Amino acid sequence: MEEKNALVVFQDKNIRRIWFQNEWYFSVVDVVGALIDNERPRKYWSDLKVKLKAEGSQLSEKIGQLKLMSSDGKYYETDCANTQSLLRLIQSISSPKAEPFKLWLAKVGYERVQEIENPELAQERMKSLYEQKGYSKEWIEKRLRGIAVRQELTDEWKQRNVQEKVEFAILTNEISKATFGKTVEEYKDFKGLNKQNLRDHMNDLELIFTMLGEASTTKIARNKNAQGFKENKKAAKEGGEVAGNARKELEAKSEEKISTSKNYLIEPEKRKKLK
Repeated sequence: MEEKNALVVFQDKNIRRIWFQNEWYFSVVDVVGALIDNERPRKYWSDLKVKLKAEGSQLSEKIGQLKLMSSDGKYYETDCANTQSLLRLIQSISSPKAEPFKLWLAKVGYERVQEIENPELAQERMKSLYEQKGYSKEWIEKRLRGIAVRQELTDEWKQRNVQEKVEFAILTNEISKATFGKTVEEYKDFKGLNKQNLRDHMNDLELIFTMLGEASTTKIARNKNAQGFKENKKAAKEGGEVAGNARKELEAKSEEKISTSKNYLIEPEKRKKLK
């Protein structure tokens, strides 16, 4: 889902959330801020936790800390609760907005269940989110196709005994290095990004060559029956080289670099100059 779905809105209030252990977890302080007429929701939540504990409530024990992005673009441990815990918490908050929030929360959860049953709904919602951010429909189609290609690759890695997280990151860097001459972090630095999703700031051709490198890696790993990290690392490098060679050939014939330090999502007049 990535950061695209990390925000939902209730009556003009942003509520941060994260998909964790197969359900949504919401920022408690954001929920409190949306429900109370108070400019200090953190203080309100801190006082409420003390009150609940004094009353013998075990609700606070069911609220854990997960890393969410703050307004400064950095990630911090934040009190988060799932739908069930939030509904219990709302009972302790005296607010006329409580009932509408319950209905809103139920709707958010129901939409996610629908998306699991019908992935096309998730795609449509993702398209809408990208359009609201100013992306063109043509770019969105490539981005969604890239997500599908990436999912196919990671599914293949899982079946071939590659460990998630660290090994996935290493293999992804192998593909990126062979495709663009940069690791993912080096590419983000090149574009001046911090925690942002790199692919959301790529232009059309950057996305196309990223897809080519990952699709080639999937095909090579599958046809060579690569098993384990070492063999799949070799396949990742070879898949990236397929895309890298194609990129170099296009750059030579077009006399223009594919990789750009510019971000795709910029003012339309500036975007035209990059094409």
